[in-house]
Amino acid sequence: MIRSHTKAMIRRRITEVFNDASKGERPVLRRADALFPPDSVAWKVNGDVTTMMIGGVSGLLLQMLHPAVLAGVWDHSDFRADMHGRLRRTAKFIAVTTYDHADAGRAAIDKVNRIHGKLGGVLPDGTPYRVTDPELLAWVHVTETISFLDAWIRYAEPDMPRAEQDAYFHEMARIGEALGADPLPRSRAEAEALIQSFRPRLRADVRTHEVAAMVMRQTIGAPTVDLAAGLIMQAGMDLLPDWARAMHAQPRRLPRTLVRTGALSTARFLRWAFEGSPNRRVHPKDVTAF
Repeated sequence: MIRSHTKAMIRRRITEVFNDASKGERPVLRRADALFPPDSVAWKVNGDVTTMMIGGVSGLLLQMLHPAVLAGVWDHSDFRADMHGRLRRTAKFIAVTTYDHADAGRAAIDKVNRIHGKLGGVLPDGTPYRVTDPELLAWVHVTETISFLDAWIRYAEPDMPRAEQDAYFHEMARIGEALGADPLPRSRAEAEALIQSFRPRLRADVRTHEVAAMVMRQTIGAPTVDLAAGLIMQAGMDLLPDWARAMHAQPRRLPRTLVRTGALSTARFLRWAFEGSPNRRVHPKDVTAF
């Protein structure tokens, strides 16, 4: 009884972190009629709370090394007042497009496309940019997907077969294509090659370091949760390739061994907490979407 109560309490706290109750947000149901089938690699990788948080942080840190992505965040985001909200919206988008009714997934993609279509600006050097630039969207897509996958591999499945890794990129390309990204990697080798092709265009300046510092200082509110959040942020930075971590030049707050051990323990603990959760069940096709 105590065990079940503890699990429910932990799940409730995680739900509060990822869902804004003031806006009526609720956890996403896992549906058999989602954009991806229940036996997809995307369902496995995108459903782990800890690895998705670590991958999300790492992906954001990679993305902002592109001057136009950074400009989009700087010019059109309320990140200074609501970094938590930005991270939460990204998590919600991934959950809806992976697990919710296919119509809800497509609606979420359409909403993002409508927002992106209105956004653009000028870089500090005078170069114009549009958020709908296919190559810019390709950078956002590849950094996000490889970060989610690498976090899963490091903290959940170190021996993940290469064929499954390739399948993940192939599956997630469906979302990237719907968002207008081009070119799109459909295997691990293509993803790594695409990232390397972008490296000459990447920069880290005062604005990059300011946004990254805000990400690394992210808090949630409760001391225990904030302690775990700090560990997650450090694990996200640690997940970056060496060259990207060097560009960020952020001080290492904890030894690498402690970060990885702590993140692994957190991942295992949360998987235990979500064992038997109603949100883990696959709901039939006739469940009403919300």
